[in-house]
Amino acid sequence: MKLLLTGPTGFIGSAFVRLALSRGHEIAGLLIPAEDIPASLPPNPNLHWLRGTLEQAPWREIEAFGPEACIHMAWITTPGMYLESPENDRFRDASLSFLRRMPEAGARYLLGLGSCIEYQIGSEPLSEERTPLFPTTRYARCKNQLRLALERDAGDFGFGWARVFYPYGPGEHPSRLCSSIAQKFERGEKVLLKTPSSTKDYIFIEDLAAALLAVVENKVRGPINVGTGTGSSVREIAGRLACLMGKPRLVEEADPPEPDPFPFVVADATKLRSLGWEPQFTMEQGLKRLVEVLMRS
Repeated sequence: MKLLLTGPTGFIGSAFVRLALSRGHEIAGLLIPAEDIPASLPPNPNLHWLRGTLEQAPWREIEAFGPEACIHMAWITTPGMYLESPENDRFRDASLSFLRRMPEAGARYLLGLGSCIEYQIGSEPLSEERTPLFPTTRYARCKNQLRLALERDAGDFGFGWARVFYPYGPGEHPSRLCSSIAQKFERGEKVLLKTPSSTKDYIFIEDLAAALLAVVENKVRGPINVGTGTGSSVREIAGRLACLMGKPRLVEEADPPEPDPFPFVVADATKLRSLGWEPQFTMEQGLKRLVEVLMRS
């Protein structure tokens, strides 16, 4: 397939590009004008770079490429900033204008990346069919508003919405949970777990890329959870990393722990697994790969 990708150099986007190329797909990546092509995405005859932004897209080049599908990943994701940043409003509006024009460029399928925190968070796995939506952050509200607008516009072309859970692995932002803990262990620093019981559905980046590609190849319509269906607590992750790095005495827990507005965020992955997708990395294997890459860098 000929796939147009926004956000192709991000943590998720670059993993998706590498996998899609290995599967024989042709990719056009929308690259902002001042951005360098990352070394992790070397030249490939099936990889084309189009310079532009969502607001000022290179429509002639896009139409010449003739995408069959568009996967929209570009958004603000900076840890500590993205949940309430005003940039979410800009991305919502720019994304809507950009994606509304994609059918004119030839795309017959659109996949947007949503968020697991669009759901009302409780104590049960989150289901596309059963769990109500209750986005409480600006990030989640803007994502959900974009989904609603695109669903109304969908008409006779396919529109899918991948609610991504918690990706981790080599290449993630150093402030994300797994990398931040591993880096502190490497420096010999103590790690204070502020929310040790907080449980999330962590999905290794290569498994996430494979899941998204399965969604695109099957042209799945509507919302679909992209998670493993298994939760891991902060305590469990820190314990595994401590064992892998030989730092068991560096872990401490806050007493009392801090409240977490999202204490249990785990996917019901039934719909995703019905596509034939299965995770290839256990949490132990994923963390081991993360540590190996960290130690080499």
